[in-house]
Amino acid sequence: MNQHISPVRTGFSACPHDCPSTCALEIEVAEGRIGRVRGSRDNSFTAGVICAKVARYAERANHPDRLTRPLRRMGAKGEGAFAPIGWDEALDEIAHQFREAEKRHGPEAVWPYYYAGTMGLVMRDGINRLTRAKGYSRFFSSICVNPAWSGFLAGTGKLAGPDPREMAKSDLVVIWGTNPVATQINVMTHAIRARKERGAKIAVVDVYRSPTMEQADLPILIRPGTDGALACAVMHVLFRDGLADRAYLAAFADDPAGLEAHLATRTPEWAADITGLPADEIEAFAHAIGRTPRTFIRAGYGFTRSRNGAVAMHAVSCIPTITGAWKHEGGGAFHSNSAIYGWNKRMVEGLDIPTTARELDQSRIGDILAGDAEALLGGPPVTAMLIQNTNPVSIAPDQETVRRGFARDDLFVAVHEQFMTETAGMADIVLPATMFTEHDDLYQGGGNQYVILGPKLVEPPGECRTNHEVIGALAQRLGAAHEGFAMSPRQHVDWLLQAKGRGTVDELEEKRFLDVQPDFATAHYVKGFNWPDGKFRLKPDWAHSRFTSPGKFGPYRDMPQWPDHWAVIEEANEDYPFRLVTAPARSFLNSTFTETEGSIAREKRPELLLHPEDAAGLGVEEGDLLSVASARGEVLLHARLFDGLRRGVVVAESIWPNRAHEGGRGINSLTGADPVAPAGGAALHDNRVRIGRA
Repeated sequence: MNQHISPVRTGFSACPHDCPSTCALEIEVAEGRIGRVRGSRDNSFTAGVICAKVARYAERANHPDRLTRPLRRMGAKGEGAFAPIGWDEALDEIAHQFREAEKRHGPEAVWPYYYAGTMGLVMRDGINRLTRAKGYSRFFSSICVNPAWSGFLAGTGKLAGPDPREMAKSDLVVIWGTNPVATQINVMTHAIRARKERGAKIAVVDVYRSPTMEQADLPILIRPGTDGALACAVMHVLFRDGLADRAYLAAFADDPAGLEAHLATRTPEWAADITGLPADEIEAFAHAIGRTPRTFIRAGYGFTRSRNGAVAMHAVSCIPTITGAWKHEGGGAFHSNSAIYGWNKRMVEGLDIPTTARELDQSRIGDILAGDAEALLGGPPVTAMLIQNTNPVSIAPDQETVRRGFARDDLFVAVHEQFMTETAGMADIVLPATMFTEHDDLYQGGGNQYVILGPKLVEPPGECRTNHEVIGALAQRLGAAHEGFAMSPRQHVDWLLQAKGRGTVDELEEKRFLDVQPDFATAHYVKGFNWPDGKFRLKPDWAHSRFTSPGKFGPYRDMPQWPDHWAVIEEANEDYPFRLVTAPARSFLNSTFTETEGSIAREKRPELLLHPEDAAGLGVEEGDLLSVASARGEVLLHARLFDGLRRGVVVAESIWPNRAHEGGRGINSLTGADPVAPAGGAALHDNRVRIGRA
């Protein structure tokens, strides 16, 4: 007897997660469910390669623990007791609580809070339309890019650089402060292609022997927060040994003579004391860069998540200006292509609605919910929230304060989510959300140059609704007016494309993606950098950062006027003798994928990488349960002895949920929320800790 077999079709989309690769995907669909996920071979950046966790996406999309019905909290906050309710009842309750908050304290008492659980322009950013229409407290996005972007902008004046595919045409690829084997696999695709086809070398600068560093020809292992010192010593050698392109500097840099004089004392020996990297290795690294015109520096985010991160990024971006590497195909420095897209987000975000509401700092959610007057900018308390696309009860810094804030009885929280995250577990109302294959959206690559359509491929399970539907339904109940609320997600995508002159949504669906990489001269700043005089700023003006922020943050007045090692990091001391970095785990993406069995099996348990000699000094053996404490909190982690670290440095690969740790406190109990100069941000990799056996 013949059985009916449902045909398998292939749908096309983009990875929606917070990763610069934004991979173009081919997704098998059968019987209304997604199956195998592959990278698109005809997308020249993805080049058929995606990370293992996204290749296993069916495990997440079809997971039995997905939220599929709205829920109301029944017990105490955090107790985990919820009961199903209808959508109308849930939305009515949220609207009622928002009106009550506004009645008591004004509209700024409501704070819609979101982030990058999806990078789709419609589903991520549409919440801002409701914020503006109602005059609610605005959201200052700060937890990720601010130090990196402000540092890169300080030199070039623009957040863009050479075509990232040019790594394959380089003779030396420098991967600085990122672990792309775990976090953006396509960087390795193009770097390894350069090695195979051109005999190129790969140098990796990092604070531990990551999987990426294991593939390096030149492994550059330094202490956390010392990248600026290394960059300065490299430039010292370039000037000293006649490897600086003085003609290029004269034409394209603001004050090369001043920088050379400043760097006279920034010797390899000086940097060795700071970085822990021997002076001869610094010399060799500098000579490799100086003698290789086609040196491509791929600067990541990781090394900027320190209190001196912006200064470090600027220092690193100065190096190709000293050598003139920007002139060459396969040369220069690349961090992000975010400036090349130029979308008009008026319709998605409601930018035509004027507002003077305060802009509250994402990273300081703990202080804000705890009622800190300075964090609240002198305004009313936050008493109502809608949270989409993020999980602050796991990922926000200063977790002890965050958890106290969410435990307030007078705080109403609605969370729109895919799983019962730890933030959803603290909510009053939980709404089930769609995943990227279950709605229409538009994506842009941060680490490449593609615009990619993500069309709806399957129906969502149960009663899941899109972010756009939830925002529109609340707007209707709250009397918020804007034409964007009545548009469909596909209409929003079409509007975005046409407003930028990039065709229509139907045309993009046929093409699947658009390559919007600027021409060589623009990408390489052949006609000058993005300043009135066209000159790269070796001497940045930190007080007037080009990064858009509601003000200046941190000790910005104390920032060094030249590239340098800025000694504002949490240096180890007698009470806290170790430096901790909270690096990303390979099988998780922030707190996403922590619910899937495949990722959990690969990561096993929360651990602390500890140098064997440090372990011996502490009387610690492999697998011992350790107490790791900072001035902000304490976490329990199992010891994993690992010699790929400088002495006194420890690494915890995360983000595991708090509940996955013995004791119930996660890694961000150790991290601080004090803003990084000059544009804010969280110094998640900049922590001094003490360690003992638990």
